[in-house]
Amino acid sequence: MIVESPAKAKTISQYLGPNYVILASFGHVRDLPERTLGIDIQSTGSSRSTFTPKYSVMKDKAQVIKKLKDASKTAPTIYLATDPDREGEAIAWHIKEALNAPASKIRRVVFNEITKTAVQNAIGNARDINSHLVDAQQARRVVDRLIGYKLSPILSKKIRKGLSAGRVQSVAVKLICERELAIRAFIPQEYWVVSVDLDKQDYRLVAKLVAEGSPDRKCELGTESAASEMVTRLEQSQYHVLSIKKTKQKRNPYPPFITSTLQQDASRKLGWSAKKTMMVAQKLYEGVQIGADTIGLITYMRTDSFRVSEDALQSVRQHINDVYGPNYLPNSPNRYKTKGSAQDAHEAIRPTYLDRSPKALEAALPLDQLKLYRLIWDRFVASQMKPCEIENTAVIIEASLANHPSLYLKLTGHVVLFDGFSAVYMEGKDQDDEEESRRLPPLAEKDPLTLASVNAQQKFTQPPSRYTEATLVKELEESGIGRPSTYAPTLSTIVDRGYVEKEKKSLLPTDLGMITNEKLQEFFSGIIDIHFTAGMETRLDEIMDGKHEWGDVVGDIYHPLSEMLEKAQVGMTKVNTDRPSDEVCPKCGSSMAIKAGRFGDFLACTNYPECKTTRSMAAKLEVPCPSCGSDILERKSKRGKLFYGCSGYPACTFASWDRLISGECASCKNPYLVIKKGKGNDQTICPSCHTPA
Repeated sequence: MIVESPAKAKTISQYLGPNYVILASFGHVRDLPERTLGIDIQSTGSSRSTFTPKYSVMKDKAQVIKKLKDASKTAPTIYLATDPDREGEAIAWHIKEALNAPASKIRRVVFNEITKTAVQNAIGNARDINSHLVDAQQARRVVDRLIGYKLSPILSKKIRKGLSAGRVQSVAVKLICERELAIRAFIPQEYWVVSVDLDKQDYRLVAKLVAEGSPDRKCELGTESAASEMVTRLEQSQYHVLSIKKTKQKRNPYPPFITSTLQQDASRKLGWSAKKTMMVAQKLYEGVQIGADTIGLITYMRTDSFRVSEDALQSVRQHINDVYGPNYLPNSPNRYKTKGSAQDAHEAIRPTYLDRSPKALEAALPLDQLKLYRLIWDRFVASQMKPCEIENTAVIIEASLANHPSLYLKLTGHVVLFDGFSAVYMEGKDQDDEEESRRLPPLAEKDPLTLASVNAQQKFTQPPSRYTEATLVKELEESGIGRPSTYAPTLSTIVDRGYVEKEKKSLLPTDLGMITNEKLQEFFSGIIDIHFTAGMETRLDEIMDGKHEWGDVVGDIYHPLSEMLEKAQVGMTKVNTDRPSDEVCPKCGSSMAIKAGRFGDFLACTNYPECKTTRSMAAKLEVPCPSCGSDILERKSKRGKLFYGCSGYPACTFASWDRLISGECASCKNPYLVIKKGKGNDQTICPSCHTPA
């Protein structure tokens, strides 16, 4: 049996007998070549073409394939147990092609959870590789390669070397840039809020002015003078309760997590990136060590379906009845409708074992895994509980003053009559509520109230909020852009490529992101477009259903793309992204400009090519290079990770992930020390003998 990861292999090996050998492919084993297009495009006339991908075994997978081939020679059956989605189906197909084993020996098995029952059932229901799923993934890969490899060279030539574009990533950048433009164009409008503090026996009530003349005539205050006039009137008024309206409301439980909602709530509640959420979820799915066993604790974490197996429903209902009592259990299981665009290939994200509660696993799980497992557990349990019942109360207070129309104030409160699912779980919010609902004292119509104070507060209308990872994932999902497997890598890519930067939780476009988006919209608006990208996802789903030939779908995109490329080659003007600086070239006296390079910003003489002087802007450490004595500079890797490298590169290749500091090792006399980052406190050690300083 071949799976993707060693962790998954380790977990499954416990469920199958000695007649099975479980091996890992470590993900994809074949792909398109890195440095060439790798697609043979042949015109067939009538604006149609064929697209033949040129796959090859990836360089770092040659030994993996050899090991799989050797093990497969004597095996009567080869089970391909890669992930249960179209990407997993494609990996299985590529493994089959790379092994070149007889088709009669190869069987495809899929399971949504790594449990003994699920794995054994999958083997009992083994099938052939689904060619439609493979075709859908192949279409996506070819389209993304065509867009990326055709657009990226133009961006590199016209804007900045090394830039790239992508079908989904560029739309994500477009959304962030458009939001930023809306924020910049927003003109705040002044308004005033007048509130009154009132006493009712031992209670202090805070009511807001809402109407004048009658309760339904809204009172809007746009200036300080208008607010001051109302304050004066309210200070002289008499107050009584005009009306009390109580309404009962039911709040239904949230459905179990799918990929997008898991990423959103982990962002809101745990402050995690989508990438981190999926990394931790992957470990929970593939299996974690609990005692002597390796156990998969959650179902597959890339899903857009709310479906839950009947066995799991019965287990969670029994858990609710035992722990919370029958009053919290609905008469029948709660069913949630999956969106029409969802693949519905597997279940929602849920715990695999209801007898393994987060509380019981506190000692066994690392903190991050425990946090996410508890989030998934609570959401799933809450999804099968009764609604929360609330009584909302709205009180209208009349302020009377002789010879003036009455003023009307409003205060609200609520009482939880039955907590239902909220006893277990409440979804996080992207923004805090402006005011909290409160419990009100006993009130009756015509009750007099005593004035304590009147307050007026100036406010301004606010622009739309910048996207966070949570709100961007929500926007992408609601717009039908991307699929569960694409959200996390898309967010990582747009930050790593320098199009977007994170400020606390907000996503801000960089100048580079704004310029790139502007040029893409000028010449490629038909491709870098929300509706196009969403429509592409729909067509991929239709390929999965056998409704389209994948080559036809690619062709429908390639031909208009070719026309756009021809226009851009001629019409796109070169953009100067250099920034001025106060520095003067030490060689020729010309001004120096700030340029963006592979390892961060650097200074370069504006008199280039006559003068080729450059200077790094990276921070310099006090410790000289141990190899050549040159300066050690802070640098960033291709993935944005900070490291420390010699300024003499490439002549000197010294580099360290750990920060170098002055000091001599007491044990081996090494002339410098490093700061080793840890989960708790950082530690200063000798890099040579690893002795703590």
